[in-house]
Amino acid sequence: EISENCDFSLDNIPFGVCSFPSYKSSSSGVPLLTPSTPRCCTAIGKYSVDLHLLAEAGLLDELVAPSDNGVTKISNFHPRIVFCQPSLNDFMACDKKVWVAVRNRLISLFMAAGDEDDVIEPNPSLQNNLPLQSNSMHLLENTLYHLPATIGDYTDFYSSREHATNVGIMFRGKDNALQPNWLHMPIGYHGRSSSIFPSLSTSCGSSVGSGKMSTIRRPCGQLQIDASDPTKGSTYGPCKLMDFELEVAFFVGGPTNRDEPPTADNKEPIGKPLTLDEAANRIFGYVLMNDWSARDIQKWEYVPLGPFTAKNFATTISTWVVTSMALDPFRCETSAGKQGGDDLKMNDDAEELNVGKGDPTPLDYLKDPNYGSYDVNLTVSLQPSNTQKTTKVCQSNLKHMYWSSVQQLVHHSVTGCPMRAGDLLASGTISGKEQHNFGSMLELSWKGNREIILDGAEGSKEVRKFLKDGDAVIMEGCCRKEGIG
Repeated sequence: EISENCDFSLDNIPFGVCSFPSYKSSSSGVPLLTPSTPRCCTAIGKYSVDLHLLAEAGLLDELVAPSDNGVTKISNFHPRIVFCQPSLNDFMACDKKVWVAVRNRLISLFMAAGDEDDVIEPNPSLQNNLPLQSNSMHLLENTLYHLPATIGDYTDFYSSREHATNVGIMFRGKDNALQPNWLHMPIGYHGRSSSIFPSLSTSCGSSVGSGKMSTIRRPCGQLQIDASDPTKGSTYGPCKLMDFELEVAFFVGGPTNRDEPPTADNKEPIGKPLTLDEAANRIFGYVLMNDWSARDIQKWEYVPLGPFTAKNFATTISTWVVTSMALDPFRCETSAGKQGGDDLKMNDDAEELNVGKGDPTPLDYLKDPNYGSYDVNLTVSLQPSNTQKTTKVCQSNLKHMYWSSVQQLVHHSVTGCPMRAGDLLASGTISGKEQHNFGSMLELSWKGNREIILDGAEGSKEVRKFLKDGDAVIMEGCCRKEGIG
């Protein structure tokens, strides 16, 4: 049984990497990884499901994917090898048709009889195998989570116009809020993959503050002594303006856009740009991200090359990767409506930001006829260390993106940069137009000029402008509509 409001319905089928240290196998004769060994999994209902065991039992053999001619048989895919790995990289490196075929097979294994649609029919192989169910399905609260992929490269973009406008107004004034290049291309910088951590070490069913969540150390660095007199230089100490950033990131998948090294017979360049269509098929799936930020360290160091140590100490991501296929039913316009052109169709958000007529039309390689985003509700809640109460401080949405994920990937590859399976590209802070839509403390407190009131212990109130030691930051994402969620 899958409850109606379950995060992991048949419409989801996310992918992750898990282990089960407390589990004692009751099986014999089947090649098993030890319970404490990380392996590829999915989630359904209240269970994490071991894909390695499903593959060993033959339930992921003879896969097919939809095609223009009906269905296509999947070849050269070896699920027993792919799903026993401690990362999803090998699976991510497959063509999108393989991702679709695996996802459809998993849906079929958990469908009830009579629930078939035009593409997927119920497959009773797992439901008729009680020992396999017992060995492969584990309660989420008994699951240990790991990073879903070995992340080779990480790039953080700055793609929410609402956020970029807010920050620009704070630091440069309303008339110069956006830099001249911002409306012409997705702006980004390279981050540090070695400091990306999973947001949870165990299921989100565990209580916040129990030691199950990732713990981030407040960083130290250089702090400017006097903002009004830069000649006084800096001092060393702990960050005083610790912040979260509400982001959504996506994992790159598919074969690398890279040719073999040049030879006498092959003089093509090593890397080649991705087209919009190619990029759309290279996005494996999405995770929530908190790109922790030390604002006072950032303020002193970011000129002229942008943030460095203010961002490289910690980034946390959710541990289940929600596929692009699962999000397709939630496609929507961005808050900009369209990009550039006198015939721009604008919604209320776009009109409030004075975008549209006069905005540059993207260059051809970025001009996407399928331009849009996803209707994903995003929230941030804070929990002080002295209470179990949480206070929602932000309610945003993934539609508040001017530059889409596809455009980000296309622009990243425009020089021929090879994009590899497991690379992580992030949206930048996602903010809407209203104060309660702001995706960072910098905006919520408006650079420290506003107080944020939180519920404290025994009916008391806590005041924040930036994060204090012991505060828990809880980010959630959800998309639902009738019949899907």
